[in-house]
Amino acid sequence: MDSGDVDFAHTDEAARKRRDKAVGLARYVWDRGIGGPELLALPDDRLRKLARAAGANPPSTRETWSVVAEMLDEKSRWAAVHPDDPRAVPAHADEKIMWVKPPLPPWPSR
Repeated sequence: MDSGDVDFAHTDEAARKRRDKAVGLARYVWDRGIGGPELLALPDDRLRKLARAAGANPPSTRETWSVVAEMLDEKSRWAAVHPDDPRAVPAHADEKIMWVKPPLPPWPSR
Protein backbone atom coordinates (compact mmCIF):
# COMPACT_ATOMS: atom_id res chain seq x y z
CA MET A 1 0.00 0.00 0.00
CA ASP A 2 1.55 3.32 -0.98
CA SER A 3 1.08 6.55 0.95
CA GLY A 4 -1.93 7.48 -1.24
CA ASP A 5 -3.88 4.37 -0.21
CA VAL A 6 -5.84 4.69 3.01
CA ASP A 7 -7.03 1.71 5.01
CA PHE A 8 -10.31 3.20 6.19
CA ALA A 9 -10.94 0.30 8.57
CA HIS A 10 -7.95 1.38 10.66
CA THR A 11 -8.27 5.16 10.77
CA ASP A 12 -8.85 7.06 14.00
CA GLU A 13 -12.41 7.78 12.86
CA ALA A 14 -13.10 4.09 12.25
CA ALA A 15 -11.69 3.21 15.67
CA ARG A 16 -13.92 5.82 17.32
CA LYS A 17 -17.02 4.55 15.51
CA ARG A 18 -16.13 0.96 16.38
CA ARG A 19 -15.77 1.93 20.06
CA ASP A 20 -19.07 3.84 20.04
CA LYS A 21 -20.84 0.82 18.56
CA ALA A 22 -19.11 -1.46 21.06
CA VAL A 23 -20.31 0.66 23.99
CA GLY A 24 -23.92 0.41 22.84
CA LEU A 25 -23.64 -3.31 22.25
CA ALA A 26 -21.90 -3.85 25.60
CA ARG A 27 -24.69 -2.06 27.46
CA TYR A 28 -27.33 -4.20 25.80
CA VAL A 29 -25.39 -7.44 26.29
CA TRP A 30 -24.51 -6.61 29.94
CA ASP A 31 -28.17 -6.00 30.72
CA ARG A 32 -28.88 -9.54 29.50
CA GLY A 33 -26.29 -11.04 31.87
CA ILE A 34 -24.05 -12.32 29.06
CA GLY A 35 -20.34 -12.45 29.86
CA GLY A 36 -17.42 -11.85 27.52
CA PRO A 37 -16.47 -15.52 26.99
CA GLU A 38 -20.14 -16.43 26.39
CA LEU A 39 -20.45 -13.62 23.86
CA LEU A 40 -17.37 -14.67 21.92
CA ALA A 41 -18.62 -18.28 21.84
CA LEU A 42 -21.83 -17.28 20.02
CA PRO A 43 -22.06 -18.12 16.33
CA ASP A 44 -22.02 -15.28 13.80
CA ASP A 45 -25.74 -15.54 13.00
CA ARG A 46 -26.65 -15.14 16.68
CA LEU A 47 -24.27 -12.17 17.02
CA ARG A 48 -25.97 -10.47 14.07
CA LYS A 49 -29.40 -10.99 15.68
CA LEU A 50 -28.07 -9.72 18.99
CA ALA A 51 -26.71 -6.55 17.35
CA ARG A 52 -30.04 -5.91 15.61
CA ALA A 53 -31.91 -6.42 18.90
CA ALA A 54 -29.56 -3.84 20.43
CA GLY A 55 -30.51 -1.39 17.68
CA ALA A 56 -27.15 -1.53 15.92
CA ASN A 57 -26.01 -2.61 12.51
CA PRO A 58 -24.14 -5.88 12.99
CA PRO A 59 -20.37 -5.38 13.06
CA SER A 60 -18.69 -6.62 9.91
CA THR A 61 -15.84 -8.27 11.82
CA ARG A 62 -15.26 -9.95 15.15
CA GLU A 63 -12.94 -7.10 16.09
CA THR A 64 -15.85 -5.07 17.48
CA TRP A 65 -17.20 -8.08 19.36
CA SER A 66 -13.77 -8.55 20.97
CA VAL A 67 -13.93 -4.96 22.21
CA VAL A 68 -17.45 -5.63 23.56
CA ALA A 69 -16.19 -8.74 25.37
CA GLU A 70 -13.37 -6.72 26.96
CA MET A 71 -15.91 -4.13 28.13
CA LEU A 72 -18.10 -6.87 29.60
CA ASP A 73 -15.14 -8.33 31.47
CA GLU A 74 -14.28 -4.88 32.82
CA LYS A 75 -17.88 -4.30 33.92
CA SER A 76 -17.96 -7.72 35.60
CA ARG A 77 -14.83 -6.86 37.59
CA TRP A 78 -16.38 -3.51 38.55
CA ALA A 79 -19.66 -5.21 39.55
CA ALA A 80 -17.79 -7.68 41.77
CA VAL A 81 -16.24 -4.76 43.68
CA HIS A 82 -19.56 -2.83 43.88
CA PRO A 83 -22.20 -5.53 44.55
CA ASP A 84 -24.59 -3.11 46.27
CA ASP A 85 -24.69 -0.68 43.34
CA PRO A 86 -27.85 -1.17 41.23
CA ARG A 87 -25.71 -0.86 38.08
CA ALA A 88 -23.90 -4.05 39.15
CA VAL A 89 -27.00 -6.15 38.43
CA PRO A 90 -28.06 -6.82 34.83
CA ALA A 91 -31.55 -5.38 34.35
CA HIS A 92 -32.77 -8.08 31.94
CA ALA A 93 -30.80 -11.15 32.98
CA ASP A 94 -33.90 -13.27 32.43
CA GLU A 95 -33.43 -12.68 28.67
CA LYS A 96 -30.01 -14.34 28.66
CA ILE A 97 -31.51 -17.70 27.73
CA MET A 98 -32.76 -16.14 24.49
CA TRP A 99 -29.13 -15.71 23.42
CA VAL A 100 -27.01 -18.17 25.39
CA LYS A 101 -28.49 -21.63 25.66
CA PRO A 102 -27.57 -23.58 28.78
CA PRO A 103 -25.78 -26.86 28.09
CA LEU A 104 -28.08 -29.84 27.88
CA PRO A 105 -27.63 -32.41 30.61
CA PRO A 106 -26.32 -35.75 29.38
CA TRP A 107 -28.79 -38.57 28.90
CA PRO A 108 -28.73 -40.98 31.81
CA SER A 109 -26.91 -44.19 30.98
CA ARG A 110 -28.70 -47.49 31.45
